[in-house]
Amino acid sequence: MEEPDALERQRLRSRLVDLLNTYSSEAQHIGHAFAGRHHLHATDMHALLAIMHAERQGAPLTPGRLGEAIGLSSGATTALIDRLEKGGHLRRTRESADRRVVHLRYGEAGMALAQAFFTPLAPRTDAVMEDFGVAELQVVERFLAGMVASLIGYRDELRAK
Repeated sequence: MEEPDALERQRLRSRLVDLLNTYSSEAQHIGHAFAGRHHLHATDMHALLAIMHAERQGAPLTPGRLGEAIGLSSGATTALIDRLEKGGHLRRTRESADRRVVHLRYGEAGMALAQAFFTPLAPRTDAVMEDFGVAELQVVERFLAGMVASLIGYRDELRAK
């Protein structure tokens, strides 16, 4: 006979995986809606998210690092960057002493479109987070960071095969 903690852990594992899958699916639906309204490809959305996340972390992506992050060849990455830059979604900058190094930044026009589309979602997510204390949110942060790291590790293994 299993202990009550083991049964609850098993139930939670199953429920959390289901919730993460549902969250991922719903987030993709919203992302596809944004992409569809602004004539973007799914790959464009992945690129813009990678660029936004890198900027938030204070480490803007280079074209090579963007290609690695989303699994594109050099040529496909260049075509993607050209398309997104033409549409005002991103801009190339030269910020280092080495003028050959190009960094990718979210474009002002693209940021305005994203803010207009996603801002109505913010009060909904804020309302959910307000139901949790700081310590609880820190646990959620640690959990989600671990889950993301596990997915990235598995993705990298798949790419290596």
